[in-house]
Amino acid sequence: MQALSRRAVLETSRSIVRPHCNEIARSFATVAPVTTTSRNHKIVVVGSGSAGIALCHQLLHRGRFTKDDIAVIDPATWHDYQPGWTLVGGGLKNKSDLRRPMQELIEPRLKFYNKKVTSISPQENYLSLGDGDRIAYEQLVVAPGITIDFDSVKGLPGAIADPDSMVASIYSYDYCDKVYRNIQRAKKGRAIFTQPAGVVKCAGAPQKIMWLALDYWRRAHLYNVGSSGSPISITFATGLPTMFGVPKYSAELNRLREQRRVEGLFEHNLVAVDGNTATFDHAGEPIQRHFDFLHVSPRNVPHAFVKESGLSNDAGYVDVNQHTLRHTTYTNVWAIGDAANLPTSKTMAAVTSQAPVLTQNLLLAMEGKKPSMEYDGYTSCPLLTGEKKVLLAEFKYGNVPKETFNKWFGIDQGVPRRAFYHLKKDFFPWVYRFHVKGHWGGPKGYIR
Repeated sequence: MQALSRRAVLETSRSIVRPHCNEIARSFATVAPVTTTSRNHKIVVVGSGSAGIALCHQLLHRGRFTKDDIAVIDPATWHDYQPGWTLVGGGLKNKSDLRRPMQELIEPRLKFYNKKVTSISPQENYLSLGDGDRIAYEQLVVAPGITIDFDSVKGLPGAIADPDSMVASIYSYDYCDKVYRNIQRAKKGRAIFTQPAGVVKCAGAPQKIMWLALDYWRRAHLYNVGSSGSPISITFATGLPTMFGVPKYSAELNRLREQRRVEGLFEHNLVAVDGNTATFDHAGEPIQRHFDFLHVSPRNVPHAFVKESGLSNDAGYVDVNQHTLRHTTYTNVWAIGDAANLPTSKTMAAVTSQAPVLTQNLLLAMEGKKPSMEYDGYTSCPLLTGEKKVLLAEFKYGNVPKETFNKWFGIDQGVPRRAFYHLKKDFFPWVYRFHVKGHWGGPKGYIR
């Protein structure tokens, strides 16, 4: 009778627990650890790029976490200062100075999984890794950035890998220095610089390298701004209808383009490279152009595991509230940086403003409180325009200018200036060391 009694109790318990567990799974916000996982953490951050690493350290600085409470997952061996690749392409920096071993940046209190995420299961609160391991979380931050799709342009991978070709891109650590070598090799002919339609890391970067190349060729007497007989001619072919998304800055950049006799091909999207012929899609029609120098800015796309996670919108970016950075369905999921569906340019400057907001809101959520800080879409794009000058574009949601130096000193940032050039070339790479350690808040400056 005693054995039957225990069996009856067990069956009764199961009949109660099973529906309750199913109800929790459907709630999309459970924080109960999954029994099939091998590791459990209070917070798991996917990605240790400029977004993920800064966030992890800002959370640690709050003093509420012990060793291994926070885990960061990233398969990368090196951490790169990607904004510096433009400087490498322009001959202003050495690429080896812009990367550090990932292990050097991981604070010992963080649990670092140097592995690849293959899938996310938000209803069960765990991630699957490439080696089959499962990592459970109470709170998840998705910050793996986005990836470069060289295959989106037919013939590009082979052309860019060929050391003798005049095709290169600053959007890769492997090839950003090839850009400068090709700039030096070019002596005459047509130079084409492209920008894709859609999302791209730092919307100004495709033309930054163009202005730097123009400046080099001008100094070498290979580009004559005032003459149609210039040895080198320059074309900017963009999939967009304008030079830049913010009207104020776009107007100035277009003025510079016309003043410097740069041909503009608008709504021309590069689709193929074959020898010295570039093919563009323009209103559904193929347009072919000969080139002697080609700089390509390929499409930037979300990682497959993010697109397939059930956390993304139709475009594949993590679907979060644009102000709180919290997921619109799963209340214990957040996103920061390029992987988020935020309607603003994807830049490191944006991350510096997003990280403090997400840090505060995540901690409030862990206390059962409503997120109170809001991100206004702030981002910045220091546009190198040649002549050792930079147009320092700063703006927020709606492409509305939000200029730091205009606010403090009344300086119009729509005008390229020498002082801003040194911010881009010298100050920003230097201050990045504080950013990755969680001590830089963008326009707010140093944070503890």
